[in-house]
Amino acid sequence: MTTRAALAFSAVVFAFCPIAAHAGPCEQQIYGTEIARGDRLNALAARGNAAPESTFATMHRQPNPTTVAQAEERAGEVSGANLTVVEKFLQEARKADAANDLPACEKALAEVRKIIGP
Repeated sequence: MTTRAALAFSAVVFAFCPIAAHAGPCEQQIYGTEIARGDRLNALAARGNAAPESTFATMHRQPNPTTVAQAEERAGEVSGANLTVVEKFLQEARKADAANDLPACEKALAEVRKIIGP
């Protein structure tokens, strides 16, 4: 994997890994799940496919999470649908955590773990 691709992939990981601003009943579990998601994405990128550099990538613009995710999807690294679903469940977990609803938070995180694997 090229350095540029590794940097682009890192941008996706950090963009999809916001840290909760408060301590709810499920905060540590959310944080651990976000770390596991990042580790899984890093593992996929490390063994992943290379793709030709796009014209957009050569324009000296900072990639945003959307363009990086699109590039990773085109390269066959990750499924855009899976990234969307994982983010949806993480948002549900954060909302449940903010509402102090531990069962709902744990349920949403269990769905994330089903998608990202062990």
